[in-house]
Amino acid sequence: MKVNNVTIDFVFIKATEGVGNIDNQFRRNWLQAQEQHICKGAYHFFIAGKDGKRQAANFIELVDLKKGDLPPVLDIEETYGVGADELVKEINDWLTVVKNFYGVKPIIYTNIKFYETYLQNDFGEYPLWIAHYLQPAKPSIEHPWAFWQHSKSGRVNGISNVVDFNVFSGDSSEFKKLLIQ
Repeated sequence: MKVNNVTIDFVFIKATEGVGNIDNQFRRNWLQAQEQHICKGAYHFFIAGKDGKRQAANFIELVDLKKGDLPPVLDIEETYGVGADELVKEINDWLTVVKNFYGVKPIIYTNIKFYETYLQNDFGEYPLWIAHYLQPAKPSIEHPWAFWQHSKSGRVNGISNVVDFNVFSGDSSEFKKLLIQ
């Protein structure tokens, strides 16, 4: 799919949030991405203070990943007042359950400040999808990143709302290695 001479090769779709919420457009968006032959991935919006294993179960119940899909993503952006030790424990629980279920290491999505404050010491081995807007060439982070969300105001034909734009850090063979085998 092309938009203004930019090829859209992949999409991340919100699936779930917390312990019981599902995105009511997930199934429609998932099928439409598949029909357009766009590589797709699903993400879970993590609610700190809620049980990580129960949040993982919420995601697993909805998302059926297949060969050629992107790994599952944990979107973690807020502490909601939860202490760092509890936050790390619940994130680790989510990542462990999801990794064991799908057989692939999940991707962590966050912004630079949150990553450096709460995640880099415990989760540095996970692929990183980093949000950092208004940067001309790449995000300002030392840690290697797999995806960079560089804009939150993109427009795509057929979608009435603005969408986030992301790039992959690598070539097509590296991208294929990341996909579920």
